[in-house]
Amino acid sequence: PLTEREHLLRIQQKAEAFFAELSQSLSQEAVALIRSAFLFSEAAHHGQIRKSGEPYIAHPLAVAEILSTWFLDPEALAAAFLHDVIEDTGVSKTVLAEKFGAKVAHLVEGLSKLEKIKDESKEYAQAANFQKLLLASFDDVRVCIIKIADRLHNMQTLDAMREDKRRRIATETLEIYAPLANRLGINQAYQALEDLCLKTLHPHRYDVIRRAVQERKGASAAQNELILTQIQKQLTEANIQAEVAWRVKSISSIYRKMHSKEDMPRVHLRE
Repeated sequence: PLTEREHLLRIQQKAEAFFAELSQSLSQEAVALIRSAFLFSEAAHHGQIRKSGEPYIAHPLAVAEILSTWFLDPEALAAAFLHDVIEDTGVSKTVLAEKFGAKVAHLVEGLSKLEKIKDESKEYAQAANFQKLLLASFDDVRVCIIKIADRLHNMQTLDAMREDKRRRIATETLEIYAPLANRLGINQAYQALEDLCLKTLHPHRYDVIRRAVQERKGASAAQNELILTQIQKQLTEANIQAEVAWRVKSISSIYRKMHSKEDMPRVHLRE
C-alpha cells in the first residue's frame, strides 16, 4: 500500500496533468477558478481518508475529470471539486460564493440539498418517483449531472466497501442513477453504471459475458468493418451522403438481451 505522502504526490501529479489539459481549451481565468476550487477542497478535506486508503481529494478530482470528458463548463468543474465541502466540512454557501461566485455556490448547495432529499424522502423505495423528485427539485440540470459523475466514480471504487454496502449502493444506482443518466442523455454514464451494477450484483454472470465478448472481439471487429465498408459503398453508389458506424453492446445490454428471448424468463439485473 502507498503511504499518505505517496498518495498525495500521485494526486498532485494527476491534478497538474488535468489542469494542463484544461488549459488547451479553456481560458487562463477559467483554469485558475478550477485550480482554486481544487486547492480549497484539498484543504477543507485535509485528514479525511476514503475506504480505499486514498486522501479524500482523490474523489473530487476524479469527478471533475469525468465531467471534463462530458465537456461541462468551468463552473461545473469547480463545483465538482467542492461538491462535498458543505455536507462534510461545514463550509457555508456564503463562503463559497465569496471565493468562487454565486453560480458555483448555488451548484454546490444544490448537491448538498440532493443528499438531504435522498435521506429524507419517504418515497425513496419508489425509484421512479424519486427520479421525478430530483429532476423537479433543481433549477440547474448541472446539479444532477455532477451527481451522476459522483456516483460513477463511487461505483468504480466500490471494491473497498463491505459486500452488503456494495450491493445496497449498486441497487440504488441501478434503480435511480443509471435511469437518470439515460433520461438526461448521458449514454456513456448510463452504460458504465449498468455494467458496474451487474458486476457488483451478479459478478459471475458479468464475468462470463465479459470473457465471451473479449474472445470474439477481434473477429467481430473485422466482420463489422467489412459490413460497414459494403454499406458505405452502396450508399456512395446511390449518391447518398451518410456516415456509418458500429458499436459494441455493453455487457449489461447483452445480459438484458439474453433474457428478452421468448423462450427464456425475463430477468432484471437486480433480481
